[in-house]
Amino acid sequence: MANVVVVGAQWGDEGKGKVVDIYTEYADEIVRYQGGNNAGHTLVVGDEKVVLHLIPSGVLHAGKRCVIGNGVVLDPEVFIMEVNRLKAAGRLEDDSTLLLSESLHIIMPYHKAIDIAREAKSGDKKIGTTGRGIGPCYEDKIGRRGVRLMDLIDPVAFSRKLRENLEEKNAILERLGEEPLNYNEIYRTYQDFAEILKKYMADTSLVLSKSVAAGKKLLFEGAQGTLLDVDHGTYPFVTSSSTCAGGAATGTGVSPREIHEVVGISKAYVTRVGSGPFPTELLEETGEKLRQVGGEFGATTGRPRRCGWFDAMVIRYAVRINGLTGIALTKLDVLSDFETIKVCTGYTFEGQALETLPAKLETFENCVPVYEELPGWNTDITGVRSFDQLPENAKKYVKRLEELAGCSIVMVSVGPRRDQTMMLKNPFGE
Repeated sequence: MANVVVVGAQWGDEGKGKVVDIYTEYADEIVRYQGGNNAGHTLVVGDEKVVLHLIPSGVLHAGKRCVIGNGVVLDPEVFIMEVNRLKAAGRLEDDSTLLLSESLHIIMPYHKAIDIAREAKSGDKKIGTTGRGIGPCYEDKIGRRGVRLMDLIDPVAFSRKLRENLEEKNAILERLGEEPLNYNEIYRTYQDFAEILKKYMADTSLVLSKSVAAGKKLLFEGAQGTLLDVDHGTYPFVTSSSTCAGGAATGTGVSPREIHEVVGISKAYVTRVGSGPFPTELLEETGEKLRQVGGEFGATTGRPRRCGWFDAMVIRYAVRINGLTGIALTKLDVLSDFETIKVCTGYTFEGQALETLPAKLETFENCVPVYEELPGWNTDITGVRSFDQLPENAKKYVKRLEELAGCSIVMVSVGPRRDQTMMLKNPFGE
């Protein structure tokens, strides 16, 4: 038996959805442990593209139980729309296999309104949020003002919390120059949501602990990436939750002792969305080429992603922080049309080599990447189905990244479809 955590090893958008989709074949239950609908996982099934924002990617496999844990913040409207879309497409015939933690926090209209208003007034200091209310919802969670799912389905408790919170939130909105929100309108809308959500509610920590005791295989799915972790990322240009492997325990109520493998997902280059330091960013035609060939536009917002060369400093950091036991390398095919490919092997700051990523933002913003140049392969590899069939320079590139990371590459992807993936080692041990 093995329980596996999948994490982003860069700044998010690494292709976690596809990897989770592939690993789901070997798992019994798939658990989302943090974040909200500010992230999207794009999967290609046959010729169909499926984008999921809240529901675990494992929902596309019949008979697998999907759990949204207590570490997630849930927008009821988005969740319900996602369920309805999946049902309409014939991809969710039995929604009894979908569970919501009774302790997860609910995104309210005032969270979204405050999120958008703050960002609009930030000028050149914008964080780059999606405006989905994720950060303000986590603020209320930490400030002990949050509305949990168990509160939402209790009309009395919900009414009391809504009145208390609106008094404060409307004062904030008015200071930000926005109109106050109406209690009656929100109450009616959210009680309608409660009627739908209550059938999915469960003590998911207890459910999962019973699954572990029964020898079931769990697959934990996060959103975003290591460098967006609220504690370990490029603060303050981060998300508001624990995106690293440790978040799988706190965000689900499953003991850390029950996590056996941690697979970090990494592109063969690097991207990030929003503001913040990005040492290997390419601002000229090479970066635009990566963006266009790689289709680097956000699944949730459509925003163009910033693109850069592979950064071994970031990957080594992700290996250490998450305790990675393997790396799944995605989008190797995007590099097929480059004569030479650069890889960042380290940073210098004011002429001195750095051992790891600097915690201080101003230092990170002024790091100078040290590059190594490798030959490209100038061959379409999207049809390759085994590692041995890759061009020699492509194999050398993968092996070099493995050496620089200090961690085994256990999967290589050469296209968006399930069959364009080479599994070099299965973390479930099969």
